[in-house]
Amino acid sequence: MKKIIFILLLFPFLATAQNTFKAIIKDEKTKEALDSVSVFLNGTQNSSTSNGKGFVVLENIPNGKQTIVFNFVGYRKVEKNILFPQNEIIEIFLEPTSEELEEVKVTSTRSSRTIKNTPTRIEVIAAEELEEKSSMQPGNIKMLLTESTGIQTQQTSQVSGSASIRIQGLDGKYTQLLQDGFPLYSGFASGLSILQIPPLNLKRVEVIKGSTSTLYGGGAIAGLINLITKEPTDKREISFLANINQTQALDLSGFYAERYRKSGLTMYVSGNSQNAYDVNNDGFSDIPKFDRYTINPKFFYYPNEKTTFSLGVNAGFEKRIGGDMQVIDNKVDTIHTFFERNNSKRYSTQSKFEKIFDDKNILTIKNSVGYFNRKIEKQAYNFEGQQIATFTEANYLIPNEKSEWNLGANLVSDNFKQKNLVTNMLDYYNAAFGVFAQNNLNLNEKFILESGLRLDITNRSNVFVLPRLSLLYKINEKLSSRFGGGLGYKSPTIFSEETEEKAFQNINPLDFSKVSPEKSYGLNGDVNYKTTIFDEVSFTINQMFFYTIIKKPLVLNSVSFSTNYAFENANGDIETKGFETNVKLRFEDISCYIGYTYIDAQRNFNNNSTVNPLTAKHRINANLMYEWEEKLRIAYEVFYVGNQYLTSNEKVRDYWVMGVSGEYKFKYFSVFLNLENFLDSRQSKWENMYSGTIQNPQFREVYTPTDGFILNGGVKIRI
Repeated sequence: MKKIIFILLLFPFLATAQNTFKAIIKDEKTKEALDSVSVFLNGTQNSSTSNGKGFVVLENIPNGKQTIVFNFVGYRKVEKNILFPQNEIIEIFLEPTSEELEEVKVTSTRSSRTIKNTPTRIEVIAAEELEEKSSMQPGNIKMLLTESTGIQTQQTSQVSGSASIRIQGLDGKYTQLLQDGFPLYSGFASGLSILQIPPLNLKRVEVIKGSTSTLYGGGAIAGLINLITKEPTDKREISFLANINQTQALDLSGFYAERYRKSGLTMYVSGNSQNAYDVNNDGFSDIPKFDRYTINPKFFYYPNEKTTFSLGVNAGFEKRIGGDMQVIDNKVDTIHTFFERNNSKRYSTQSKFEKIFDDKNILTIKNSVGYFNRKIEKQAYNFEGQQIATFTEANYLIPNEKSEWNLGANLVSDNFKQKNLVTNMLDYYNAAFGVFAQNNLNLNEKFILESGLRLDITNRSNVFVLPRLSLLYKINEKLSSRFGGGLGYKSPTIFSEETEEKAFQNINPLDFSKVSPEKSYGLNGDVNYKTTIFDEVSFTINQMFFYTIIKKPLVLNSVSFSTNYAFENANGDIETKGFETNVKLRFEDISCYIGYTYIDAQRNFNNNSTVNPLTAKHRINANLMYEWEEKLRIAYEVFYVGNQYLTSNEKVRDYWVMGVSGEYKFKYFSVFLNLENFLDSRQSKWENMYSGTIQNPQFREVYTPTDGFILNGGVKIRI
């Protein structure tokens, strides 16, 4: 009887008995233990943090069903309902979000190390963001690049819509555009390249800002953009996309990927068409008419687990015409005669052999051959040329935990021939052979040093020695910093934003006895901090600084007593400096991104300084997105571009662009709708786009969007 009374008296205390929860927390993909994960009892201040082995202990938990919350920067929050008392040690796996890319092994650095252990600053646009952007502009990657901090897509022709990529205020010719590490889109093709590359078959995009000449040679002065395509996996992937908009555009594309036992295949096909569209009713097209077809098969062979061979083929065909709307509609008369037609063909092959040895060393051999033909026609002028470019490289990676070596050599050639017969042919041939060595060295637990050296010899006996140095300082788990710099160069070519704008008319051939390669010096550094605010909000900020100077840049000047233009080395330099600020916030299903770019780009020629044309000092881009159970995505985007100066040194206005997009996913398909630039910001709202006559219009330089408001929608199918 006494025992029963004792138990009855003790029961209220037993009912509120305190328990201890124990768990080991790991990354869902890598299965590695996660340090500093916040763990707390929902609805209370009771919290704890995991140690370096992922182990966490949370005490004073009442009996009954309780909710334990796990939160860590870069990972999706997890809530577990657990019935207490219980004494087991539970394994918890956290799923990385798209913002956390530390475990991604990027290919642009040709290293076996992950981003968090690489001194070179790399920005990665992951698959999730690529999928979002493919809904906004399925036909090309222009929008994808425009919405990245520090990157500007500069439209070089109102009539044809051609555009180039600028990084940190430098002209497009200083940016190298790659696909899977192959340089396929430079030279004569560069003006149309970003308009002809669709995003559906891309796995991610890697961006390195600043000189990367150690690994990639001449041309990567401002930086590089590497488009990484999808590879076959054991799980078959079949996807289709269809898109239309109110300007009578139609985009149809399909992608297939699958790995078999010892082979694999990816296949990408697309057809894109657009009717000419006159937004401001001035009689000239603001969006040109075009029809484009692309096919890209890629075959993979795996003789064993450590050897891979791949062979890909790119083929693309486009017919594009802009100008007088009546001419485009085949209603030519004595007044309506102006047009510009661009017909282009692109063929290229990419082959790659990779062998992993027993000691984990990796041999990679790559080769690509590209052919690009383009014909430009106007009412009293035509220009046609073909460019054959080759790239061959062998590199040997020696990965060790403390010190990693990458040794290699490559040969690059660029052969351009003008096909229409004129007096001044613009033909040229450039070639360069280079050897390089790069080392990643763990000085200690906090410092990693990356050093590189490249030696290039050109077909004109120019010799370039290109050192590069980067340092990563891991201050603690939340704070890190990078600092680096290097030299670069670019061999002279006739291709630039100015010659593209002039359709190569009245351009003198290069006189290689008078022009010399451009040389550059660059520095950059950044500080990266990540944490969790209020145990709920993941917060990341990256502050980056940059400085680049190009000595005696190649510029296009008018020839005295002539209507022609010729390239010359300027007496002076182009200098760009500034900073980028990137802030990311995430709370449950809501994410926010804010980016700010400050660029001070100057042309210092003949002891006179002017602002580099078409370069805004201030740019802001922001994105607010809500995702519900990976089914519904709604995003709002806003961009601000500050005042710019034209080539004539005329100051032009600033502008805002805003857009809203949404997508709802079902089991095998999704539907999307996008309202781009719903403020209808465009240059033709504020000024006339041309002067002169209808027969011979003189168009203004383009510094804002010309297409205005775009409403598009479509469907994606995944099988």
